[in-house]
Amino acid sequence: MGSFDFILLIVALLILAGGMIYTYKVGRRSSTQSANQDSSIDEKVQDHYVLRNPVFLTYLIAAVLVLSYIVYAGLNSNW
Repeated sequence: MGSFDFILLIVALLILAGGMIYTYKVGRRSSTQSANQDSSIDEKVQDHYVLRNPVFLTYLIAAVLVLSYIVYAGLNSNW
């Protein structure tokens, strides 16, 4: 991998980490707010609010796909 690819990888990982941290903080903030209009949440979801959140799952799947593509492209390059 060239230096440009490495810099691009670092930028992508920083964006991914920032998005995950922001989403986590928003999720924690909204779980502490009380509203009379919301229905009750299942106990399994309350116990594992990170694993049951589709946003976090999307970040995890995207990170795995991006990293696997980077490894694939790095191994198959003829530089």
